[in-house]
Amino acid sequence: MLPASRYSGKAHRCIRALRTVQTEYAAPQLYTTLHRRACSSVATPQITTHYTIHSRDKDPRWEGVEMERFADEADVVIVGGGPAGLSAAIRLKQLANEHEKELRVCLVEKASQIGAHTLSGACLEPSALNELFPDWKERGAPMNTPVTEDVFSILTEKHRIPVPILPGLPMGNHGNYIVRLGNFVRWLGEQAEELGVEIYPGYAAAEVLFHDDGSVKGIATNDVGIGKDGSPKDVFERGMELHAKVTLFGEGCHGHLAKQLYKQFNLRENCEPQTYAIGLKEVWTIDEKKWRPGRVEHSVGWPLNRNTYGGSFLYHLNEGEPLVALGFVVGLDYSNPYLSPFREFQRWKHHPFVAPTLEGGSRIAYGARALNEGGLQSIPKLTFPGGLLIGCSPGFMNVPKIKGTHTAMKSGMLAAEAIFPKVTAESTESETTGLHVPEYSDNLKNSWVWKELHAVRNIRPSFHNYFGLYGGMVYTGVFYWIFRGKEPWTLKHCGLDAHQLKPAKDCTPIEYPKPDGKLSFDLLSSVALSGTNHEGDQPPHLTLRDDSVPVNRNLAIYDGPEQRFCPAGVYEYVPLETGDGMRLQINAQNCVHCKTCDIKDPSQNINWVVPEGGGGPAYNGM
Repeated sequence: MLPASRYSGKAHRCIRALRTVQTEYAAPQLYTTLHRRACSSVATPQITTHYTIHSRDKDPRWEGVEMERFADEADVVIVGGGPAGLSAAIRLKQLANEHEKELRVCLVEKASQIGAHTLSGACLEPSALNELFPDWKERGAPMNTPVTEDVFSILTEKHRIPVPILPGLPMGNHGNYIVRLGNFVRWLGEQAEELGVEIYPGYAAAEVLFHDDGSVKGIATNDVGIGKDGSPKDVFERGMELHAKVTLFGEGCHGHLAKQLYKQFNLRENCEPQTYAIGLKEVWTIDEKKWRPGRVEHSVGWPLNRNTYGGSFLYHLNEGEPLVALGFVVGLDYSNPYLSPFREFQRWKHHPFVAPTLEGGSRIAYGARALNEGGLQSIPKLTFPGGLLIGCSPGFMNVPKIKGTHTAMKSGMLAAEAIFPKVTAESTESETTGLHVPEYSDNLKNSWVWKELHAVRNIRPSFHNYFGLYGGMVYTGVFYWIFRGKEPWTLKHCGLDAHQLKPAKDCTPIEYPKPDGKLSFDLLSSVALSGTNHEGDQPPHLTLRDDSVPVNRNLAIYDGPEQRFCPAGVYEYVPLETGDGMRLQINAQNCVHCKTCDIKDPSQNINWVVPEGGGGPAYNGM
């Protein structure tokens, strides 16, 4: 929590309210058939009650409510406690200590604790970590599993075609480590706090603040104590403002504030639209006889068809018990609205090459998140007056490597090195109140991050061809392995993922097998393993710009794809009370914060905003 000694009585009340709202309510029940029957017997409610859609200015329930916010100041504010944000914070304090400068760095994170919203495969390339902490082994970094075996396959429905990993191809993992990224991020948080970074978990940055000259002033955390109907509760308190000379936005993939900044500063004017994937992951304990610590397996092909981009991973961890991390990635530019990424994942586990590893084992964790796959072509302008974008927020993932942690960390470090001289200068020559640091973009383009992303820039878009997967693999083999990405052209993506869905009438429904409860499972029992919890009496943070669009367009044309692309059972179409139609029900308490709905909704009617701080999944080393 924020250090109490620094704040006024009003701030103390705000902090007490935050503690109360985050802890006083029991975990809400997951949506069940019983709830469906109950909901269908009442009048259709207004779906969206959030103040970002329905302004409080004209709502009589808000008349006379105190709306003043307490404000605090720092030299640098960082939004997001992931690899990029923490690396930036650590590097800033390292530089401050080296130059004997006083520097206040504040980091806010919407999860209840650092690492609780972090999910990745993860096979970590240690290049950036080696630069940040050359002595990371002595510091006890939780990297216990060096890669010892690398396997790549093309799967058919019943068979496996082994693919040799030739030297130089991006899929190689020699020298990398299999990690539980949540644990690694938690360790980074400990290192940051030791250096003096102020970390505030459980505080969701909900709003970008601006100076009168248009430059970024900082952020405001979200209000708490608002009822589900949008009215103020007795415990209502305004969020807090954090002002800074520079604000770094490292929210992760498809960040809520980054979306606002793209529009405010037209940051995507000269880049391709971002393209995404959804990654689903489970952790299992398996029979020790089948456990091969350090083994890395990747596959493409079945159960996806050749024109749907995706693949799988299965990593054997060395954590003192026989654990494997496994997952499935599906590109969100798929066209069939009947496709369910979650059910494709469950079906994949029954493949003859995969099932033997899991049989007799036990699933202990589940989660999902979206991934940036646009690469170099889709990186927006990174700097603007008063702020910078770092990490997976703009998207530095190396798609063929299936790795973005090392590039995210390096972007945070480069951002820190660019802003440090300006925020510590005795006098600034900035034209705006919020400092503009274009040097960050220049430094990034001169770093190994840009070189790496440039070399692989054409691999992901090369899969957009008649032969799909196989055409892309041929392109990769010829132009990457031989020419190392030096071809004199840059391929384009196909546009927004949301625009790629075909009408349901033009597609074949996909019949998925029922889960057997041993290898494959239903959606809601999976969400239960994520530890997801939100305060039930708050406006749904999955907001709709128009409540009529889901039924009138998404259901009518695309057969309600949100009920399939969501990996947490948030969206469900249920009968109206009158029995003469359907309505969309949003089970916001199930949301695992993957942002897939905001990305893939064909009407672009869903806008994901932050819920009350501390809500969401509670991943334990995912």
